[in-house]
Amino acid sequence: MSKIKRGKNIVSVPSSLDYLKEVDEFVETRLKSAGLDENKLADVAISVAEAVTNAVVHGNKCNLKKRVQVELKIESPRIIIKVQDQGNGFDPQNIGSPLEGNNVLKEAGRGIFILKSLMDEVDFSFEPEGGTVVRMVKYIKK
Repeated sequence: MSKIKRGKNIVSVPSSLDYLKEVDEFVETRLKSAGLDENKLADVAISVAEAVTNAVVHGNKCNLKKRVQVELKIESPRIIIKVQDQGNGFDPQNIGSPLEGNNVLKEAGRGIFILKSLMDEVDFSFEPEGGTVVRMVKYIKK
């Protein structure tokens, strides 16, 4: 049985960065039908890769028994992406800006900043049974 589970709008992978390529291929294949220009396609692809990386590393702590699910829907005039992990969650208000103070020198801590910079909307929700859902929106024509 394949470790990668696919549906029309969903791909689910084990919590390993080894699966980023498959997630990227899923996203790019779906986006090419949406008529995005190259810059917007790149913004979405980078954002999904960053959100999946955060889900694997910070959410699921690279636990291969946990999965990361990516759902991508094209609902003109926008694209809606949800990245869900099975981790314990976090408080987005406690994430410092990578542009302030000592954060500038840190090697990590820019993921959410990148998402908010590249996407038109970004929000977080937390499942009662555990897990974080990052919802991102990119408008097709803006």
